[in-house]
Formats: sequence, C-alpha cells, structure tokens
Amino acid sequence: MHAESKQPSPPVAPGVFSTPSRGRDPVLLGGRCLECGRNFFPRPPRCPHCLGPVKEKDLGSTGRLYSYTVVRVRPPWGLPKPYGLGYVDLDHGGLRVLGLMAPGALQDLQIGMKLRLAVAELGNNLQGEPCLRPYFEPADVKPARGD
Repeated sequence: MHAESKQPSPPVAPGVFSTPSRGRDPVLLGGRCLECGRNFFPRPPRCPHCLGPVKEKDLGSTGRLYSYTVVRVRPPWGLPKPYGLGYVDLDHGGLRVLGLMAPGALQDLQIGMKLRLAVAELGNNLQGEPCLRPYFEPADVKPARGD
C-alpha cells in the first residue's frame, strides 16, 4: 500500500509573502512606487498617491511589536481561538503592518518586542480549504523549518 502524499497548501493570497525554502526565511512582499518612492503593503496595482507603477518589493521578515490585541470571540476563516492581531513596525521598508500573531505565543507578547515572520498552515481560505498564512512570532523562538 502506498502512502498518500499530501499536496502542499496554497497561500491565503498570491503575492503577499514568500514561503520558506531551503533554509531561507519567508518575507513579506509589498510594493514600491517607481515614481514617488513610497512603499506599500499589500502591493497595489498603481500608487494611490501619484498613480505611478508599483514594483514588487521584499519588505523583510523582522520588526517590532507596536501594539496588539487578543481576540476571544469566534474567529473567522477557521483560525484558532483565541487569535492575536498586532501592528508590527517592519525593520525594512518603513511600514507598520497589521498581522496575525503566533497562536502559541499570545501570552508572551509585549509591546516593543522583536518579531520574526513565519508561515504555516493556519485557518482556511475563502473556499474553506486549509491554506498557508503569514504570522509574526517572538524572534527568540527557534523557527520550525519544513524544508
């Protein structure tokens, strides 16, 4: 009897993050306007300020926790209960982004702490299927690698 090989889950949305591979950390993917130089996350089709073209930009994978909340009501998209949301000031790109917090680290969150981006199967997509989702975890936690 052959073991069924599980197909990898798709990302929750295309062009939002890179998946970890061969020892490389995942990164957020945003955009940079070629005309006015502004950075964005997520990447818009055109710059909302000058309507210039926007090129994909690697926004890195680290930052500091600006603020957060733990949501204890029924979560959307099959996320774990409770789930955390936080604003993260990215180290690269000068942006503050809203992101999910690591489900197993909610009790450890502290304003100003160093965070690192991780990607794992977390919740479901709009079709109700499991999907990969980016989230932030404390930087001092060893990353789980699925190479």
